[in-house]
Amino acid sequence: MSRASQLTLGGTLLGAIGIVVFVHAAQRSEKAAMHAGVIRDYELQRVKRERQADFEMQKALEEEYRKVQTVSDGGG
Repeated sequence: MSRASQLTLGGTLLGAIGIVVFVHAAQRSEKAAMHAGVIRDYELQRVKRERQADFEMQKALEEEYRKVQTVSDGGG
């Protein structure tokens, strides 16, 4: 093999290996980002459920207090 063909083959091999390594790294990065999105979504759903439970508890307390107390709207 000539020197030029050896350099071409070596450059092509290095380029192919570099592309494969880059693609695998990009896939890992994307997978990690997608997993972080799922974790974030679970956290947002948990917060939403907690807020809904607090709202329902406050609504039940309000109804209970309205049974016991008379409430006016404050308008003259």
